[in-house]
Amino acid sequence: MRLQLLGPVRAWRKGIELPLGPPKQRGVLGLLASRAGDVVHIEEIIDAVWGSAVPRTAVNGVHTYVAGLRRAIEPGRGSRESGGLLISSGGGYSLRLPQEQIDAHVFAQLHANASRLRAEGEVRGALDALERALPLWHGEAFANIPGPFAAMERTRLQELRLAATEEWADGLLSLGRHAEVVVLLADLVAKEPLREKLRWLLMMALYRSGRRADALTLYRRTQDLLRDELGIEPGPELRALHEQMLGGHLDTTGTALNAPVPPTDAGELPADRWTPVRPAQLPPLTRGFLGRGTERARLSRLVADDGARRRTTMALITGAPGVGKSALALHVASDLADDFPDGQLFLDLCGTSPERAPLSAREALAQLLRSLAVDESAIPDDLPGRTALYRSLLYGKRVLFVLDDAYDAEQLRPLIPQGPACVLITSRWRHSGLVARDGAYRVELAPLSPEESVDLLAYLAPSRCVREEPETVERITRLCGHLPLALRVVAEALTTRPGTTLSQLAQALDEGAMEWLDVVRDAAASLRSAFSRSYRALPADVAQMFRLLGLYDGLVITDDVAATLAACSRTRARRLLDSLAEAHLLMELGEGCFRFHELIGVYAAERAERDEPAPSVDAALARSLQSYGKGRRPLRPMVQSSSKAHHLAGHDMR
Repeated sequence: MRLQLLGPVRAWRKGIELPLGPPKQRGVLGLLASRAGDVVHIEEIIDAVWGSAVPRTAVNGVHTYVAGLRRAIEPGRGSRESGGLLISSGGGYSLRLPQEQIDAHVFAQLHANASRLRAEGEVRGALDALERALPLWHGEAFANIPGPFAAMERTRLQELRLAATEEWADGLLSLGRHAEVVVLLADLVAKEPLREKLRWLLMMALYRSGRRADALTLYRRTQDLLRDELGIEPGPELRALHEQMLGGHLDTTGTALNAPVPPTDAGELPADRWTPVRPAQLPPLTRGFLGRGTERARLSRLVADDGARRRTTMALITGAPGVGKSALALHVASDLADDFPDGQLFLDLCGTSPERAPLSAREALAQLLRSLAVDESAIPDDLPGRTALYRSLLYGKRVLFVLDDAYDAEQLRPLIPQGPACVLITSRWRHSGLVARDGAYRVELAPLSPEESVDLLAYLAPSRCVREEPETVERITRLCGHLPLALRVVAEALTTRPGTTLSQLAQALDEGAMEWLDVVRDAAASLRSAFSRSYRALPADVAQMFRLLGLYDGLVITDDVAATLAACSRTRARRLLDSLAEAHLLMELGEGCFRFHELIGVYAAERAERDEPAPSVDAALARSLQSYGKGRRPLRPMVQSSSKAHHLAGHDMR
């Protein structure tokens, strides 16, 4: 059996987790495990679990919990048999489990070994022991376990964890691995703001990394914090370090006060391999950018609020293909550029690129490190190494990022630096995990309003007297679905085809919008190509649902409609609809209702005609007719099946 105390109390036998029961029962197991091999008397168990609030049934409660634990950890034993692991002895109970099977005991032993090795001068051996000890933690020790014993153990073990972390950081400093220490301690200092040793180590790491100003700033903040919270000044160690930094008496190539200079190790960048630069990579802005005032104001306000707290702003700009996500991100970035004096970086993550696969986080970090002027030979090969170096270089920097066309959270998370940075991300997916877990803000872009669409068309094609034919222009913008990309393609067509009237263009769009909205030899500007990139990224079952929905001629798509078309359960249909909404290929109306954007619906019908096998289309249409016969909303193909066996054009489907 393997038992975890450094986190939620859990146990496994042969890789299978055991059901340990309610929190107090787990607390009894945690107490017995902490004193494995010893007899713990019932009175001690009662005090540990209930403290001073002891109920009359406490003794029976202990017996009940022990019986429950025996059933969980030794399921093969009878109810009246004495346990082999959890035994009764002398008015108490004992857990006969080897200490090497209990993570808290293993951690304590490894920590003791590390302390011994460090005292003997074996720094690398001590680091190795600590690097095996610290990953044993999986959250707060005895998490969610009630009672005074669990509370005391949480405090004791957390103190040991912090001491081990400090020793690990000190060991890394002694080996010259300063950048790793910055990454390691930055979050921990925020969580343990009054622990001066952690701040001493972080100041030293920043200074040794060539970031003297950041180290001195950290001292000033520490001084303010201690005065405000405790009414005291920093301790003598912190003050001494600060004075040495101010006086320039601290050797920037060394690794500890008055210590000899060690050889350079991975993670430290010599001056000849990195020259700090101020990148300015934002692409030029789009001509005729209109609307989006609400979204621009909200993003600016979020960045200002986070900047006042010196925390990273991560904003997701999401929406359908062609809705103007990248244009908004770049205009907001231009608005904010002066607030980020340490530079602006732009990176295309190729999430829906027609020419290449999405960048991996490792590839993206290599590009970003090159943009920061890191020498190629100094870029680590592995993802953790690149992440550590990247975050160390950017720690505390006011840098603005535009990460365009993101694919998934795994690609994005290593690219987010800590500190007063701003990261604007565009994506066709909602990335709910980044919002829920990582605190990202999401800004959903809708198509332009009808008025904004007319203004954009009039701005881009002024010579065609757009405003003189308002009804025709309104029809054109509606056929373009009020998508900025579609309107720009149409404006270009009006400019380059002077013989085409607005009425002719409207008629042509009505008969074949997707053909008119293609741009020859420029996939990035073609609306069909934009839709295709999202479609190709769908899993097979979601892509088939997309095609089948292209057969539907109604305005509102429900679970019933989708289930009928795909011959599946409503639950499965809803999952597929949610996946399409996640990719912004469907618009969610609420209460289980969805609809296509006009042009995406046309594209779905086109994909049904091209990709869906004729028997599948015929079967879907047959189910639709049967459903119509039962009084449900009728269905109609937006394209004919290749067999021509079903033709529902005679029915009024709207």
